[in-house]
Amino acid sequence: MYTLGIDVGSSSVKVSLLNLTNGKCVASAFYPSEEMPILAVKAGWAEQEPLQWWENMKNALADVLKNAAINKAEIKAIGISYQMHGLVALDKNGDVVRPSIIWCDSRAVEIGDKAFKELGSDYCLNSCLNSPGNFTASKLKWVKENEPELYATIDKIMLPGDYIAYRLTGEKQTTVTGLSEGIMWDFKKENVANDLFDYYGFSSDLIPEIVPVFSEQAKVSDTIAAELGIPAGIPVSYRAGDQPNNAFSLNVLEPGEVAATAGTSGVVYGVNDRLARDEQSRVNTFAHVNHNEEQKRLGVLLCINGTGILNSWLRRNVAGGIDYPAMNDEAMKVSAGADGLLFYPFGNGAERVLGNANPGAELKGLSFNIHNQSHVLRAAQEGIAFSFRYGVDIMGEMGIKTSVVRAGKANMFLSPLFRQTMANVLGAKIELYDTDGALGAARGAALGAGLYKNASEAFDNLTCLETIQPNNEKNAVEDAYKNWKFNLKF
Repeated sequence: MYTLGIDVGSSSVKVSLLNLTNGKCVASAFYPSEEMPILAVKAGWAEQEPLQWWENMKNALADVLKNAAINKAEIKAIGISYQMHGLVALDKNGDVVRPSIIWCDSRAVEIGDKAFKELGSDYCLNSCLNSPGNFTASKLKWVKENEPELYATIDKIMLPGDYIAYRLTGEKQTTVTGLSEGIMWDFKKENVANDLFDYYGFSSDLIPEIVPVFSEQAKVSDTIAAELGIPAGIPVSYRAGDQPNNAFSLNVLEPGEVAATAGTSGVVYGVNDRLARDEQSRVNTFAHVNHNEEQKRLGVLLCINGTGILNSWLRRNVAGGIDYPAMNDEAMKVSAGADGLLFYPFGNGAERVLGNANPGAELKGLSFNIHNQSHVLRAAQEGIAFSFRYGVDIMGEMGIKTSVVRAGKANMFLSPLFRQTMANVLGAKIELYDTDGALGAARGAALGAGLYKNASEAFDNLTCLETIQPNNEKNAVEDAYKNWKFNLKF
C-alpha cells in the first residue's frame, strides 16, 4: 500500500509517494524547477495565484506516477502540507475571487496591531494565544476595508492546503490547527474566535466545515481522479501547515519534544500541553496536529529570519565562494567562542523574537590583531545557534523543557560545527533524520486513514541518521552565549 504527500510551498509544490510497508519514499518530484513567482504589486505585498499551486501539484504528481511504476489502485490516502497563514477566498461557485495573500505579505500589520490594542491583550493572549498581528484574519480585514465589492462576493475562506483539498474533493473544509494559525480560533471556548470576528465585522459563516486533522475528510472526485490519472474515492485524510507538519514528520507530538529547521530562515517548534503564551508575542502558539479538547497539544513556534542567509552571504562576500564544507573546516580551526568575536545574525528584516525590532546584523568585538576569516565564520555559526537559544529560553518560560531536538539532515544541520554548537548551547541531544514535509504529509495521510494504528507504528521505520550530544566544549559555548546575550542590543 502507498500514500501520497503533497507539500505546497511558496517556491514549489512537492509530491512524494510513501511505501507503507517499509516506510520508504518510492518517488518524489517538485514543480516548477525554478521558484514560483510571488506577485508584489506594492512594497511589502506578496501574493500567489492558487490555481498555480494546483497546476504545479498536477505536474509534480504526474512525474511521481510516471517514475513510480506501481499499481495505482494501491494508493490509499492523500495528505497535504502547506505554507501557513495564506488567505484563499472563494465565491459561491467555488472560484477564487482574488490572488492569495500569502505568509510573507505584511500589509495587515497595522490592522492586527490596532485589533490587539482595542480587543485587549487579555482576550488576544488568553483566548487566541497570540496577537492578531499580520495573520490570516487581519489579511481578510484588509480585503474588507480596501476591496469591499470583492469582499462581498466571498462565500468561504481557506488556507492554501484547504484549497488543494477542495480541488481534489470538491468539499470546502478546514481544521482547528489551520484556524489557529490564522488567529481565528478561541482556545478557551474551543470554537471559532467570534469576538475577533465580531470586531472585524466578519460572519463565522465564512468558515467552512471543520474536520479533524487525522480523518477521512473527503474523497477524490470522479472528475478529478480522471484528470489526475488516479483512482476515484481516495480519501484526503490529513492536512496541516508546514511547521506543524514538519514537527509531525519528525515524530514531534508530545510535550517537551522539539523540531527545528535552519534554511534561509530558521524555526524551532516545541510542543506544550498547556495554554501558555508569551506576553510579548515573541513566539507564537498554534494548535498542533494532535490537539483536541481533551488532550491539549500546542505548537510553540520560534522563527529566526537570519540563519542560513547569513552563511550564504559570508560564502559570497567573505569566504571567496568556497563551498560550505570548506567553510566549516575553516571555522573549526578556532576554538569555541571564536576568541571573543560575536556575530548577531539579524540582517534579514524585523525579528519577532526581538519584539519586531530590526537591528541589522552586527559583528562585535573584532580585533585586527587576533581575528581572521576563521573567527568570522565560526562566530557566524555560533551567532545563529545563540539566536535559537535566545528564543528557546522564551519557550522555556512557557513550560517547554528542551531535552531533544529533532531535525532533518539538511541546510545548516549539514554543518558539524553548527549542530554541535546547537547541542552545546541548548544542553540538548540533537537527532537528525532523512524526511521532509511531503513525506510527513504521506505518513499523516496513512494515520488519518487508519492504515497505521497509531503514531508509534507510523514512525517505526523512521530512522535516526545521527545523534549529537553536548561535548567537552559545552562550558565554553555557554560562556560565549552569555557574553553574546549580554551584548545584544536592540
